Amino acid sequence: MRPNVLTRTVVSLTAVVGLAAGTVAAAGTGFAASQPAAEPAVSLQSITVQAVQNFGLSSQQAKNVQCFLKQDDTAKYRDSIDGKLGTNSWKAFQRFFKKYWDYNDTIDGDPGPNTVMALQRMLKHGWDYRDRIDGDPGPNTRAAFKRFANDASVFYPC
Repeated sequence: MRPNVLTRTVVSLTAVVGLAAGTVAAAGTGFAASQPAAEPAVSLQSITVQAVQNFGLSSQQAKNVQCFLKQDDTAKYRDSIDGKLGTNSWKAFQRFFKKYWDYNDTIDGDPGPNTVMALQRMLKHGWDYRDRIDGDPGPNTRAAFKRFANDASVFYPC
């Protein structure tokens, strides 16, 4: 025989009230005595994203781009030439884009949609990017970015 709806409701409410009051059946005394919360080893405020986003470039192509950024006075890239377009590489690109390619967002090193739109504007100018300026680093953006990186090795060698 199945319990009726009223019985199920009463049992459910009793369980909810018991949990809310902290009286769970079969709870040991270790559960009832509260311990102070442990402090985290690292503060969330001290964490910064150090992700690498090469948008399909090989390590060598990314190094070519970093050489370009290092030689451009606007970009002010002072980090290593390691083939990993991380936060500092993208900050340098954002400084460059702010001056020349209508980038109006923060210099935060995150290659988000506004950064990608500035990249697309640049790629449209000289690297055969023919798609929309939409902030989506799709295959056409990536292909044009590779052409830029290859050209950078010729014009901005390290």
